[in-house]
Amino acid sequence: MKRAIDLAVHNVETGGGGPFAALIVREGQVIAEATNTVTTSNDPTAHAEVNVIRIACAALRNFQLGGCDLYASCEPCPMCLGAIYWARLGRVFYAGTRMDAAAAGFDDDVFYRELEKEPALRRTPMIALHCSEAAAPFRAWLESSIRRPY
Repeated sequence: MKRAIDLAVHNVETGGGGPFAALIVREGQVIAEATNTVTTSNDPTAHAEVNVIRIACAALRNFQLGGCDLYASCEPCPMCLGAIYWARLGRVFYAGTRMDAAAAGFDDDVFYRELEKEPALRRTPMIALHCSEAAAPFRAWLESSIRRPY
């Protein structure tokens, strides 16, 4: 955990991006480490957890990280939590909380609260446009002989 915190502080001090860092560990070995690069890459998805998942998946040549743990300098935001679940990580350890992030000006807690609302009532309204073609991509997936389930 100390390594994640040190990386996060270093990221701020060197102008690398936000005050966040993460590591992925398997069987006591660090597989990957990354920091938040949102502002330096102009990519709102470049959170430390997403970046480290991408690096670890490339290193292990697998889109799932079962048996691996993630260490983060702060509680993951909802986007990162989604990436963590998709990657099938074993456990997540974190230092700071979403309230700590909110006190520093980050929206993590707001996003958690937004997810509790009905989609149409969110800050960015989400409206389902039901149409007869909506199931076509899923039918194609189910009929595909080359699909790789995840």
